[in-house]
Amino acid sequence: MTSDLARSLDLYTRLFGFTLHYTRPGFAYLSLGRVQWMLEQAEPDKAWQTGPLERPYGRGINFQIQAPDLGALHERLTAASYPLFQPLHTATYAEGDTLHTVRQLLVQDPDGYLLRFTD
Repeated sequence: MTSDLARSLDLYTRLFGFTLHYTRPGFAYLSLGRVQWMLEQAEPDKAWQTGPLERPYGRGINFQIQAPDLGALHERLTAASYPLFQPLHTATYAEGDTLHTVRQLLVQDPDGYLLRFTD
């Protein structure tokens, strides 16, 4: 859900690098690599709205998105002076005994959803 579909759609396509596949009133379907993403204009009494929407939306969740070109995404965000929740850095995460090292950056979209882009 988004408070301003046009604003979010612009950001997701122009800066985050998503491809727009189709829209209909109040809805957009996008993708980035293998990630499929839907944006929907928030309105009272939406069937899939699970509760009141208060900023930041999606508190307590972050979406990991593998970016086809993390460096280019970082350059677009930096050129647009878009605020980074966490700057581009390298992080290592444990999955049992296996360590995974990735480069990542985190941003919040206009409604406060936390997006973690990795390579």
